[in-house]
Amino acid sequence: MKLRNLVYRLYARRVESKLDVGQGPKHIGVILDGNRRWARASGGTTEQGHQAGADKIKELLGWCEETDVQVVTLWLLSTDNLNRPAAELEPLLKIIEGAVSGLAAARRWKVHPVGTLDLLPAQTQQVLKSAKEDTDDVRGLLVNVAVGYGGRQEIADAVRSLLTEHAERGTSIEELAEILDVEHISEHLYTRGQPDPDLVIRTSGEQRLSGFMLWQSAHSEYYFCEAFWPAFRKVDFLRAIRNYAERHRRYGV
Repeated sequence: MKLRNLVYRLYARRVESKLDVGQGPKHIGVILDGNRRWARASGGTTEQGHQAGADKIKELLGWCEETDVQVVTLWLLSTDNLNRPAAELEPLLKIIEGAVSGLAAARRWKVHPVGTLDLLPAQTQQVLKSAKEDTDDVRGLLVNVAVGYGGRQEIADAVRSLLTEHAERGTSIEELAEILDVEHISEHLYTRGQPDPDLVIRTSGEQRLSGFMLWQSAHSEYYFCEAFWPAFRKVDFLRAIRNYAERHRRYGV
């Protein structure tokens, strides 16, 4: 075990030494997948799997800081996850609340909730809002915590917000139809004002987006990692960054 850990550390240093962080992504989206499967594989409970996943977050953010990433979006809970049995969902929400509160208490990262907060219990909503308020003045890495998040729901909410704004201005539907373009939608997304993700990482071996940042990821690069989220290592992260740096981004051209 000691020899394997030594080899792993040496390999991670080698990968890191060859990275050009200037060519790395500035905004990374991460789909934190595989907590329950990790728990089953290790003989633990579902709740232990979710807690292990929550405990990994600060480690990831440290790696992001080391590679000059400026924005991280963490998908912690989807709108579909809200349909899970109460026996699993309630402990998961408590774990998420603890994780988000911990990020805010560190005073190291700027926490920004993204999602339809109205779908969440009042306690969870309050924790997310407090984390944002408590870190508004922090100038570190911007961390979007996606809780109660769905990509289709985000676009629907953006359109609703856009229509409401123009109705208050007295703009007719016909007038709005004449001027509507993609920027109007972008200005009403949960991540408005932020750069779109350069790289989206999904753990656990699943190769799909499941609705994650559908609008913003139109030109993102994707990296799918076999490791379950709680077992995600720094070397896995560095490989993703290296893979991204080796790609030629064409933006549809």
